[in-house]
Amino acid sequence: MRGAMNTILNPIVLVPARMASTRLPGKPLADIHGEPMIVHVWRRAEEAGIGPVVVACAETEIAEAVTTAGGHAVLTRPDHPSGSDRVFEALGTFDPEGRYDVVVNLQGDLPTIDPEVVRAVLRPLSEPSVDIATLVAPIADAAERDDPNVVKAVIAAPADTDVGRAIYFSRCAVPWGDGPLFHHIGIYAYRRDALARFVRLPPGIVEQRERLEQLRALENGMRIDAAHVDTVPFGVDTPGDLARARDLLAPA
Repeated sequence: MRGAMNTILNPIVLVPARMASTRLPGKPLADIHGEPMIVHVWRRAEEAGIGPVVVACAETEIAEAVTTAGGHAVLTRPDHPSGSDRVFEALGTFDPEGRYDVVVNLQGDLPTIDPEVVRAVLRPLSEPSVDIATLVAPIADAAERDDPNVVKAVIAAPADTDVGRAIYFSRCAVPWGDGPLFHHIGIYAYRRDALARFVRLPPGIVEQRERLEQLRALENGMRIDAAHVDTVPFGVDTPGDLARARDLLAPA
């Protein structure tokens, strides 16, 4: 792997994508200056330069859009309950030999993501006992504190450190007391065996209450560490978000 890390990793980036978005149907193929959104995400992931990038597609039209642009795509079952399950199926199809030992699960609705943010998710895996790595950013907007759509991460580390251990995730403003709150960014890097274990676990009790899949890992004793980044990547969920993405990506 490129970059200075104590542990040699061989990552692959998998981008789950499906057409059945509730608020923005057909989201992966939404046009942004002549290219589908999923192609913009694929290009950004390629620019990160950490390994091959494969789009795990629920529908053939997404796969066709990616391959037309020159990318790799794997068609998966359309009925997977989560992106993690879709990614795991695509991994087995694309790499049955097990060449890649780390799997980056990158959301397919982040067309403006900085490639450096994609690289940052690997930082926690320099610690061998970490099963899953993810990202957090400090909450700067007071309105996000009590917004249940903003997932907060409780990190057991001083605020000025680059990486900390995740103790809990919640839609509530936690932890209580003085100090920063952290916005969880739903990008993950799994060790391959950790992903295989995770997708076989039943939904957890607290996971179902909070509606946060990552709590399943914590409930079952898996270790999640989070790297700090400065800002939260802009995600496209609504027509208004799509319009903003078009503005952000407008040619100079």
